[in-house]
Amino acid sequence: MQPDIFSLAKVQILAVLHGLGFEISRCHPTCLLRTIEMYESDARSMLYKKEEEGVAEIESIRESDSAMTTAQRIVALDAHRGFIMVLMAIDHASYFIARVHSAEFWGIALPVYSTGTWFWTRWITHLCAPGFCFLMGVGMMLFADARRRAGWEEGRITRFFIIRGLLLIFLQLFVEDPAWILGNLTASPGVMVIRGGGVPGGGAQGMIYIGVLFALGGAMVFWAFLRRASPWFVGMISLSAILVTQFAIPGSDHVATLYSPLLRLLLIPGHTNIWVILYPVVPWLGVAGLGLLFGELLERDTRRAGRVAIWTGLAFLVLFMIIRTMGGFGNLNEVPEGWMGFLNVTKYPPSLAFLTMTLGINLLFMGMWRWAEPYLQSRFHPLLVFGRVALFFYLLHLWVYSLLGLFFRGGSEWGTMYGLWLLGLVILYPFSYQYNRIKGYKPVTSLWRLF
Repeated sequence: MQPDIFSLAKVQILAVLHGLGFEISRCHPTCLLRTIEMYESDARSMLYKKEEEGVAEIESIRESDSAMTTAQRIVALDAHRGFIMVLMAIDHASYFIARVHSAEFWGIALPVYSTGTWFWTRWITHLCAPGFCFLMGVGMMLFADARRRAGWEEGRITRFFIIRGLLLIFLQLFVEDPAWILGNLTASPGVMVIRGGGVPGGGAQGMIYIGVLFALGGAMVFWAFLRRASPWFVGMISLSAILVTQFAIPGSDHVATLYSPLLRLLLIPGHTNIWVILYPVVPWLGVAGLGLLFGELLERDTRRAGRVAIWTGLAFLVLFMIIRTMGGFGNLNEVPEGWMGFLNVTKYPPSLAFLTMTLGINLLFMGMWRWAEPYLQSRFHPLLVFGRVALFFYLLHLWVYSLLGLFFRGGSEWGTMYGLWLLGLVILYPFSYQYNRIKGYKPVTSLWRLF
């Protein structure tokens, strides 16, 4: 049993008084008691002051670590990230529940839609992949700046991006792919409707699916080494990656060619034996590089960045109109007739028409979210909750909709699909909210903060 610290203090006070020449035996009891109480009070005050200083120091360290780990979040970016996550869930609910999907590949006829409902269901989700990639570039720049101010060396920042990029590739292969496999295995034979002309290539049964996480991971590793290059160099590399894709993609007479898996991983999506690659790295690292440039502008002047986003978005949409009207370069396919055909663009790989259309709309939204910030202050807002745990949401939502699809092996109508899309979001909300809270308590080096 530990002794009372203040009882020990009384003994020490008596010893000190004796050492100072007090004749303790001759002191009046009341006087002696008051003297002891005075010293005891001072001792207590000093101890409490030290305790308060210690608590304040701990809180200061904790607040500093929190600032270092989360930096200063930009509500508009979180809201937009959450917005495109919600849209993306529509596309995947369509795949797993309605058993309907579209494949807008190079060299193959684009999908044909009998109703506007299914067309818009697919079209609005085109915003997602370019939005993810662009925001990843923005986030890399903001993250690096925050860590630099917190004392991180450049080598440590680079290592972080390399590790996270490799983690995204790992998650693609071992967490995301099994969800797609489950969805395919649970569908009734012949029920899956894939609009479009299929996937270029062929060979053995596809077993390894390369999706957006792989492209994001590859782009992150690439830019980890070049993120500190001058803006003009980053811009040159980014535009070159996008334009090289437009020139390098072969014509429709090469649709059946079994290109090497490496070439497919880098540039030409399609199917080669066990490999099914939808998101090659090169064009998407170009989009991420544009995000790096916007992130650098955002660091310097948030308001100016918002204005630039709006005007650049409008310019991109004008360029989209020109590319589609002229046809040929930048489309990677013939432009179909009608208004649906005009908006029906090649996604695999992203054509220039696809990127100008989708990035234009994304930039307009990013520029306008700041006007909605007064309505986005609550930490319970669904867009902020989903947007702050985007990777966690992405992985979990695939499994949620894949499992919901077990009850719809034969597919469903669009109304049922949309109802289950909303149900899936309701299921995902508490998990996302709690995970965001957990992240907030973890140090910057925690694995939990990578999701």
